[in-house]
Amino acid sequence: MAGTVTSDSPAEGVLRLSFDNAEKRGALDHPILDAITEAVEQAEARAIIITGSGDFFCSGYDIGHLPAESFAKDAEKLVAHPFTNAIEALDATNIPTVCAVNGPAIGGGLELALACDLRVSVDSAKFGMPPAKLGLVYSHTGMRRFIDAIGAPRTRELFFVGRRIDSATALQWGLVNDLAPAAELEARALSLASELAGNAPLSISGNKRVIRELLKAQGELAPDVEAELIALRDASFASEDMREGIIAFGEKRPPRWQGK
Repeated sequence: MAGTVTSDSPAEGVLRLSFDNAEKRGALDHPILDAITEAVEQAEARAIIITGSGDFFCSGYDIGHLPAESFAKDAEKLVAHPFTNAIEALDATNIPTVCAVNGPAIGGGLELALACDLRVSVDSAKFGMPPAKLGLVYSHTGMRRFIDAIGAPRTRELFFVGRRIDSATALQWGLVNDLAPAAELEARALSLASELAGNAPLSISGNKRVIRELLKAQGELAPDVEAELIALRDASFASEDMREGIIAFGEKRPPRWQGK
């Protein structure tokens, strides 16, 4: 069953997008990502909230079910296109965005949260980036987002070790801006979004543009280097190790790496 996204306006000027893929712990699939992209690009609100449903925010990309014979192609299609489109829509919008992290945020789910301007998390949430456990080379654009937010040392720890961190650590690192008990998360996120919606729109949009351009100017890659990094990522999707990592994750067993 495909995931869904519902929208509502819980306060004046606030658009809330709630995605639901409960059977797969909030995993991001084509319908969810396409709906987020379309809603953000067409939004006329003064603030946007993005949140999950139930006790899990997002377990990452929905790639565990992909058949072996087409795994590399199908996984790349999901990650490189609808996911990239959703992230770019959040990057490009002049509307301030708040992510209400209602539970664990893993992999692509954590990057989705980080693509929002501000993040309020339930205080019981866990956060993690599992590429090292799955055999994946992460995108250089996604990796830059983490370096911008938490610095290179913490990014190395998050990606190389692959263990999950708790919400208090996420707050200390700067992955989230605020923590709330589960019963207060919705109200806390809505209060923040309403405050943003009440601020001067030209100031918000102008300052978002300044921050965006300053971050972009910090590290433009030479075309040949960027092409090499993209090739590394593509190769990881086609590797035996990544397929083994996905299978082992689903079977809850240690992967048997081959280095190829």
